[in-house]
Amino acid sequence: MRFIILTLFPGMFTGFINESIIGRARDTGLITVDLVNIRDFARDRRQVADDYPFGGGAGMVMKPEPVAEAIESTYRAGERPYVVLTSAQGRVFDQSVAQEYARHESIAVVCGHYEGVDERVSAFVDDQICIGDYILTGGEIAALAVLDATSRLVPGVISEESSKNESFQAGILEGPQYTRPREFRGLEVPEVLLSGDHEKVRVWRRKEALRRTLVSRPDLLWRAALTAEDMKLLKEIKGRP
Repeated sequence: MRFIILTLFPGMFTGFINESIIGRARDTGLITVDLVNIRDFARDRRQVADDYPFGGGAGMVMKPEPVAEAIESTYRAGERPYVVLTSAQGRVFDQSVAQEYARHESIAVVCGHYEGVDERVSAFVDDQICIGDYILTGGEIAALAVLDATSRLVPGVISEESSKNESFQAGILEGPQYTRPREFRGLEVPEVLLSGDHEKVRVWRRKEALRRTLVSRPDLLWRAALTAEDMKLLKEIKGRP
């Protein structure tokens, strides 16, 4: 899968895309990540990509020409990437959106900055996303979130089993995880995980995942595809003091 990040600050991405899962996926050719510097498409000698807003107001606005031309530079013969703009007015980026993006052959993420992007750029994008109700300096962190969450869904980037059991992938949070040592400062690993009974372990993990979701993110349960077993486990959880 091809990812293209369009940004005023490509240096913010170089460390991230060369490390961990993203770095390995690039090394093995499962994904490609291209960085496009929007300033390269500015029309003046100083590569100015922003200007004062018409009508007055604080801050600067990204100019339409360099952004639109940067987007157009990502087009290839017979292939136009799905173009996403990071914006406070966009829909909230979550796991379902990541799954939607992973179905595309290529994704181009345009990083907004300053007070935003000239509204006319919206004619060149397919979607707008926001990662939360807080203010960031620019869209680079949001673009990293899109890259990370979406790339994990590309076949082969992580194991199918890991992907299947992660938080949000199944609509609820993942349950607690334990590793060695068996005892740490008086805190023991739950006995069921040491029992060797795979069915008991499966049920315990599902129950604890439901418990954690009920306590921390009950809103997720309304949208999750719960089974009859899940409903039974939730009744047991709620029945406890």
